[in-house]
Amino acid sequence: MRRLLAAVALLAVGALPALAQPTRLTVGQTFMAASADPAEGNAGWALTSHGVGETLFTVNAEGQVTGQLAEAIQREGDGSWIVTLRSGRRFADGAPMTTADVAASLGRTSEKNAAARASVGRMTLATLDERRVRITSERPTPVMAAVLAEWPFVVYRLAPNPVFSGPYMVENLRPGDGLSLQPNPHFPGAANRAPVALKRFPDAQTMAVALEAGELDLAFNLPAEALPRLKSRSAVTVKSFLVGYQYMMVMNTRRDHLADARVRRAIDLGINRAQLVQAVQGGEPATGAFARGLPFALAEARPFDATAANRLLDDAGWRRGTDGRRSKDGKALDLVLVAYPQRADLVTFQPVLRAQLAALGIGIQTRVVDNAGAVGTAGDFDLLLWAQHTAPAGDPGFFLNAMFRTGGGNNYAGFSSAIIDAQLDRLAETGDLAARAALAAEIQRQVFAAAPVSFLMTPAWHVGLGPRLAQYEPWGSDYYVVRADLLPR
Repeated sequence: MRRLLAAVALLAVGALPALAQPTRLTVGQTFMAASADPAEGNAGWALTSHGVGETLFTVNAEGQVTGQLAEAIQREGDGSWIVTLRSGRRFADGAPMTTADVAASLGRTSEKNAAARASVGRMTLATLDERRVRITSERPTPVMAAVLAEWPFVVYRLAPNPVFSGPYMVENLRPGDGLSLQPNPHFPGAANRAPVALKRFPDAQTMAVALEAGELDLAFNLPAEALPRLKSRSAVTVKSFLVGYQYMMVMNTRRDHLADARVRRAIDLGINRAQLVQAVQGGEPATGAFARGLPFALAEARPFDATAANRLLDDAGWRRGTDGRRSKDGKALDLVLVAYPQRADLVTFQPVLRAQLAALGIGIQTRVVDNAGAVGTAGDFDLLLWAQHTAPAGDPGFFLNAMFRTGGGNNYAGFSSAIIDAQLDRLAETGDLAARAALAAEIQRQVFAAAPVSFLMTPAWHVGLGPRLAQYEPWGSDYYVVRADLLPR
């Protein structure tokens, strides 16, 4: 990996023309790419967020799937798809983008990265000519453009290490710490862009202090409690926006206490989401897996019903003692609730949820971990607070497959349902948008009944800006932080 990062850095520095550039911008975030290889973990997401990676298709500011590196896509009679590339695109080292590069990179990522197989299984790619690629997937899909907009499918050239095509290129990556970017000289408008220093902060409070001290031009996802102080500073502009993320709580169905769906449903019903919204000073109670306004989102907020929750726990055999705590067969109903500091709101939730579940007789211990993905993969939790963009490609299929299909890449709950698996198979065969929305709604209702995950809220996020970037407009999520239009005044 060190050789990979060093090679990327040398490549970037060696490719730079001698241009007079604007002064470097400094961007603060609580997350950072851990790798420069899109086939590893969530690196594809991070590299796109950092302005380095591009996909064949993307989602624009209005939430519509549109071509990025591709200009067209057409379905063949055998269920395969023909993608036509835009002409004239180059990688950051100046090499022209070829169909062989696209086929090799996406085929490699499909084979190595479980998240790339969430929607359609493995992909087979074949070059037809200098601009057309044929894509055949293990599971059929009627919405391949949306699949190719999913974050794992960043296009790159192995030379022998990944080289990308976005508006910026990697100068130096220090995993877990920081990232130095230079404008990609082969992306239009390079002369107007400034170098960017991305700095990772261990928590949002520390990042807010750095913004207040004038050390940052942009601070992404500030804690709500810092907003009044920051808004009083004339040199700081704060902009807030609803995101496509959902905050949720994963319940580990492999744990004895949580194997019973009645217990999981009781926990879900015992959560007062309005209090969570109040705790983080923004957002909306969740209606399900998707943010309100998306065509496959549900309309009604998830219910809070402590009476029904208590009845379910009674029915499951968990009885209250004289101290109000529940136990069964001599074992207390005690659970560990895990959060991670990169999403400050989730840590804020912990005491609120502890009090709400204590009212049901459930004992809650809280734990904060730095690598929630590793904890989820290992199943080392009872309850795991989790933040995820549930429609990064403008379609419900990716999230529902990754989180709820048996063996799905993000199925941290260890959940399995033959009914939901069959519904996901039907979703893969359904192209009509209204029919896809109806199926997605039914899958969500099945999830509510089994409750492997409790959907909590759609958050509002806050971006702090220094004078040079006061015109910056956030949109969508943290998938598009460093963009081609990140131009200083």
